[in-house]
Amino acid sequence: MSSMVVAVAVPLALLVGTGTANAEPARPTPPVTQPDQTDPQADPQTNPTDPQADPQTDPTAPQTGQTDPQTGQTDESAQWPAAEEPNVHPYLGRQIPEGTLSSLQWARPIPDRKYLAPLGPLHGPVPVAPVPPIAPPPGKFRFGDVVVDAPESQLYREQAIQINDGAAVAEANMATFLDSIGMERSRSDRIASETVGAAATGAATGAAIASPFALFSAAVGGVIGTAIGLPFAPIGLAAIPISIAYGAAVIAVPIAAIGAGVGAAVGAVHSLSAPPRAISESSDGALEE
Repeated sequence: MSSMVVAVAVPLALLVGTGTANAEPARPTPPVTQPDQTDPQADPQTNPTDPQADPQTDPTAPQTGQTDPQTGQTDESAQWPAAEEPNVHPYLGRQIPEGTLSSLQWARPIPDRKYLAPLGPLHGPVPVAPVPPIAPPPGKFRFGDVVVDAPESQLYREQAIQINDGAAVAEANMATFLDSIGMERSRSDRIASETVGAAATGAATGAAIASPFALFSAAVGGVIGTAIGLPFAPIGLAAIPISIAYGAAVIAVPIAAIGAGVGAAVGAVHSLSAPPRAISESSDGALEE
């Protein structure tokens, strides 16, 4: 593997280096001035006590590793490498727990569902504050109100974070739209979470139903890819896995999409028709369901 990396990297470095070898920014050349022979103060030989003649006693002389602001030259005895990389902006944010599969710094906890506001009067969309996404529980995938364990052995942590973030942002965008047409926070959260969760469940169900047909289609695609790519071996053999994946996707993706659409519709209708749950105030002032 290291030999292959070197074999690829050396020609690439030579090719790129020919265009970047002279990329060092030009430094200003200090003007050359002759000392005034009539002024004894300007000649270091005639004025050995001048502090500017001795860089060790001159506080304005450039020190080791520093750049003279007037000449733009750097002391050659400075430690190498000493260049400062440009455009560095460290990303400072809240520390997300290691087991939480999310990168959304502005996420909020899972909302309390002890109450549910009525559907209420609705109106056209108006500008509203964006709804923050909901953070998933540690070590879990969260698709709306559907929470499942994250398969650590099948997915990298970065991929799991991307999946969780995509589902949470889609849910938050839907809740923001529902807020814009007049829904209360608990109702819009309920509709958004059940819609996303039912869509994920429908997509998984559709993929499971389509799996036997997808396997047959993948086999057909593999045969076609072999017939096409074998005469052009070894480069043509790359067509075999591509044809297998395409054959499976032709069947699985449409059925999974249909299942997601049906699930989303069922979840939206169920959450829209859910009866409200009130919170009453007890005699001691506490809120009760």
